[in-house]
Amino acid sequence: MAMRLFSSSSPPPPLLSSPATKISSPAALSSLRLRRARPAAAGREDEAAGAGPFDRRMEEIAKKVPLFEPAGVGEPAATAARPLPINLELWLHRAKVHTRKYEFAHAEKLLDKCMLYWPEDGRPYVALGKLYSKQSRFDKARAVYERGCQATQGENPYIWQCWAVLESKGGSIRRARELFDAATVADAKHIAAWHGWAILEIKQGNIKKARNLLAKGLKYCGGNEYIYQTLALLEARAERFEQARTLFQQATQCNPKSCASWLSWAQVEMRVENNVLARKLFEKAVQASPKNRFSWHVWALFEANQGNIDKARKLFKIGHAVNPRDPVILQSLALLEYNCASPNVARVLFRKASQIDPRHQPVWIAWGWMEWKEGNERTARSLYQRALSVNSTNECAARCLQAWGVLEQRVGNYTAARRLLRASLNINSQSEVTWLTWAALEEEQGDPVRAEEIRDLYFQQRIEVVDDASWVMGFLDIIDPALDSVKKLLNIDRPSGPARQGNATSTAEQDGTTTMTPAAAGELPGSSTPQGSSTANLDSIRSAEGLSTSDLDGIVDPRAPYTRQPDSDLDVDGFIRRRLGLDPAELDAVLEGSDPRGVISQRRTRGLTRKPLPLLPVP
Repeated sequence: MAMRLFSSSSPPPPLLSSPATKISSPAALSSLRLRRARPAAAGREDEAAGAGPFDRRMEEIAKKVPLFEPAGVGEPAATAARPLPINLELWLHRAKVHTRKYEFAHAEKLLDKCMLYWPEDGRPYVALGKLYSKQSRFDKARAVYERGCQATQGENPYIWQCWAVLESKGGSIRRARELFDAATVADAKHIAAWHGWAILEIKQGNIKKARNLLAKGLKYCGGNEYIYQTLALLEARAERFEQARTLFQQATQCNPKSCASWLSWAQVEMRVENNVLARKLFEKAVQASPKNRFSWHVWALFEANQGNIDKARKLFKIGHAVNPRDPVILQSLALLEYNCASPNVARVLFRKASQIDPRHQPVWIAWGWMEWKEGNERTARSLYQRALSVNSTNECAARCLQAWGVLEQRVGNYTAARRLLRASLNINSQSEVTWLTWAALEEEQGDPVRAEEIRDLYFQQRIEVVDDASWVMGFLDIIDPALDSVKKLLNIDRPSGPARQGNATSTAEQDGTTTMTPAAAGELPGSSTPQGSSTANLDSIRSAEGLSTSDLDGIVDPRAPYTRQPDSDLDVDGFIRRRLGLDPAELDAVLEGSDPRGVISQRRTRGLTRKPLPLLPVP
């Protein structure tokens, strides 16, 4: 610390009481800053004039020497010396920890400090914007993103991309496109911007535009698992399965640890009834990410569809043991138990799932559907009310209203049924099931003219997504212009007919049986199947554990004709013992002894209690 020099005529400064005297608070030390000495007062100048030459010289030197003084009240802290850069990393990490613990105020305070000292860094803006979005404070999130773009002079693509995702979720499609475009201009190699923009166009039905964006992403960013996986799903939607397999293999080669790619590939094989390869791919998925809730869930649904009820039940229990806070696994297990004529067991599981997450609408809807099938109309109505009290404007609410309308139709309340079906269509006007249910109701009431009008209305307002193969030749030139054999590699010239082995529903329709495929479960009112093949959930499926590239051997060779692979001999019991530390004999005890109150998130135990949800009146 610099010393203040005093003239001989000035009184000496007070001495410290002891060498151990310390500053009272760290804030006082941080508020110190350098200042130059103030000029002496007029009286002191007169005194200095009478002093000796040595004293006058030392007084002049003292005026020029900087010294520490407390900062003035109201002066900004930004004028203080910037902390070391390591503090930025520490504060960002602590903010992330506070956010995970739902301590939003502490996280917001740390991020504000980061933006104050490092306004040119984009990470605090992204983290704070996501924090506000998590709290549904969307206006503040937009303001933070806008401030971040100005502070970084528009050169940070992450802020633009997060802002675009926020606008896309809010329904501002045009604004989201502009922001995605700004992100790609800021950095053409920002793969998340290209992929997010393509997903937006897919949701809007612009398949050709989405392919274009994905191709640009490959051109500027090189091979990427998300790009390849999304392209493979588009190929599977267009029933070009050979191309889809090749793209899936490229996705798994880019990242063998990607559970999403293995699951999406497995579900495409399920679609063409290639069950042997699908099971092998499910095994690869759980090996890539043993703690991933989607891998165990979708595999269990697959085994249930194949009639392996005991294996499906076991996989559900493993998934619950690994993810005890996931209500979807318990919901699917409850539906499985109900299909096996165990409604009481299903009720216990539904109750556990609803206690884990009371705001998970599909659990209430599926429970209400089961009670309706059991003849408990009053209980089903109360459960449907509970689901609608959580949210009455989303897709789950549309399915709930449709299921409730069917209930009222079956019991003879046709006026209430019409009102409920109309309310469902106001939320989702593209639901073919709801339109046809309403038409069937009018025919049942003896009004075929009105039923025909309803069908005509559905076909008039239906949005058709048209996809063609004209993009393929242009896309090949973008992947790698220097690769001469790329067309042969992607098997574009080969017909995809041999790979089409019939629709996945043909056998079930001929046998007249009800199967539990993921697609069929999704049509069930209130079901919430894991979107393992949905590209919107890719970030939540990745894991740090996984496979080596040698595990890819024996799956598919794109240069060889496609053949069925032999069934795998994965020892599930040994695998969960080795990788998860679970005893297969204790899975039932874990399921029966799990206390839902013990796995409720900390949001409900740290003073962030929610108000009780009101029940809507029964129509």
